[in-house]
Amino acid sequence: MDKEKWLSLEKALKEFFGSAFDMEGKSTAFLKKEALDEMDNFMLLCYADLLGIPLPLSYYTIELLPYMAEDLEGWERRIMERKSILSERWSTYDWCC
Repeated sequence: MDKEKWLSLEKALKEFFGSAFDMEGKSTAFLKKEALDEMDNFMLLCYADLLGIPLPLSYYTIELLPYMAEDLEGWERRIMERKSILSERWSTYDWCC
């Protein structure tokens, strides 16, 4: 009985680590995309005034500009290219077209 438990535990651990660290790049690509989306959302909250959205906190968020200056050009391009954020999210999880 103990041997069966150890074998099932070993199988479960192999499946877990095999999917968490797959070499096909699926999980890492997904995590990178999610991290990029989170960074885009944070920068949108801080620098929405660069896109023409009025932001009353821009006086305070301008202090972060030296730390994020190198990411601004790519962020602005990605945000301007987005058609619909909801359809982007739904397609990520295969909920919609």
